[in-house]
Amino acid sequence: MIRINEHYQKLTASYLFADIARRVAAYCQAHPQVRILRLGIGDVTRPLPPAVIQAFHEGVEEMARPETFRGYGPEQGYPFLREAIAREDFQARGAQVEADEIFVSDGAKCDVGNFQELFAQDIRVAVPDPVYPVYVDTNVMAGRTGAFAQGRYEGLVYLQGTKANGFIPDLPSQPVDLVYLCSPNNPTGATMTRQDLERWVAWAQEHKALLLFDAAYEAYVRDPALPRSIFEVPGARQVAVEFRSLSKTAGFTGTRLGYTVVPKACLAYSADGTPHALHALWNRRHTTKFNGVSYPVQKAAAAVFSPEGRAQCQALVDGYLANAARIRACFKELGYYCVGGDNSPYVWVECGMDSWEFFDLLLTRAGVVCTPGVGFGACGQGYARFSAFGSPETVEEAMERLRRILPSRP
Repeated sequence: MIRINEHYQKLTASYLFADIARRVAAYCQAHPQVRILRLGIGDVTRPLPPAVIQAFHEGVEEMARPETFRGYGPEQGYPFLREAIAREDFQARGAQVEADEIFVSDGAKCDVGNFQELFAQDIRVAVPDPVYPVYVDTNVMAGRTGAFAQGRYEGLVYLQGTKANGFIPDLPSQPVDLVYLCSPNNPTGATMTRQDLERWVAWAQEHKALLLFDAAYEAYVRDPALPRSIFEVPGARQVAVEFRSLSKTAGFTGTRLGYTVVPKACLAYSADGTPHALHALWNRRHTTKFNGVSYPVQKAAAAVFSPEGRAQCQALVDGYLANAARIRACFKELGYYCVGGDNSPYVWVECGMDSWEFFDLLLTRAGVVCTPGVGFGACGQGYARFSAFGSPETVEEAMERLRRILPSRP
C-alpha cells in the first residue's frame, strides 16, 4: 500500500496564517457591516513600479515574435539578471559575490525551505525563537525533529529572542551544525549589527557550521552602519548562504522572483570529513527540481536594478517605512514596548496579555487584524506583529481605532 511521510503528522494542526484567516472569516460572516483593516500578513499593496511594468510588457511582446521568442531558459537564471544582481546588490556594497553564484528562483520562501534537502537527516539545526515558520516546518517534514510539545519541537535548538537581548539571538550553547538567521527579522523587525554578524561568522568558522541568512527585507535598512548582506563580513563566503527576494523590495509577491547566493567557497562535509562545495550541490538540486523563472518575469526583475527602477523601488519602500513609523509612534504614544519599524516593515509589540487574546480584542473591538506573536514561537507569547504593508490611509485609520480601544500604559 502507498504510505505517507509520517513526519507530516508531527506538524502542528494548522499553519499560522491559515488560522488567522479562519478567525477573520468567521468574524466577517457574523459582522458583515465591519470594515476589516488588515495589518497582519506581510503582503504588499502597492502596484509594481513603472519601470518594472514597462520591462514586463517588453518581455511579453518578445514572446509574441518568432525572432525573439524564448523557450526553456537556464535554470539558474538569465545572465543579464544574475549580472545585474551581483553588480548592484552586492559588489556595489563591497560584497564579493559573482554572477554565477546567484540562483534565481520563484521566491525566497521556496529556497529557504528547500535548502535543507542538501544535508544529512541527523544534523543539529538551530532556529531563532520567534521564528519564521518555514525554517521549522520544513525540517519537521524532513524528519529532523521529534514531537511537538509545549510549543516547541523536540530535537531543534531554539535561540531565544527576548526583550532582554533586543530579540537578537545569542550563539548556541550546545553543538549545532546549521543555523537560520534573519535580518531585518521576520517577525520582530530587529536588525543585526555588523558586530553581531562578525560574531556569528567566527563561530561558524570555528565549528564548521553553516549559516542560512535570510535577507528578504534588506531593502528596508536605512541605517548606513547596518549591513544589508552577510557577505559584507569577511569570512562569510566560507560559512554562509544568503536568500533574497523582490517581493517586499519591488512588489513581486504576485509575480514571484527571489534569488539565493551560494558562494563557491562555501563548504559542507561528508561523513568521513571530506569537504564538498555547496555551490555544486545546490546547482545539482536546482537543475533537477526547478526549471527556471519565466523570461518576462526575469526581464521585469532586471528593471529593478536600473537607475529608474532603483528610484521607484526606493519610493515604494519609503512609503511602507512611513507606515511602520506611524504604527511604532502610535504604540510608543500609548506606552507599549516595541521593536522594529525603523529598519524593517514590521513592528513587534508587547501586548501585555496572551497573544491570541490580544488578536481577538483588536479584531472584535476595532476590526483590526494583527499577527499573534506566539504563532512564531514560544518567545512570541505576549507579543503581536504589525505589518506596514497597507495603504497610508488604512494604517492611519487602524491606529485611530486602536487609540480608542487600548488603554495607555505607564
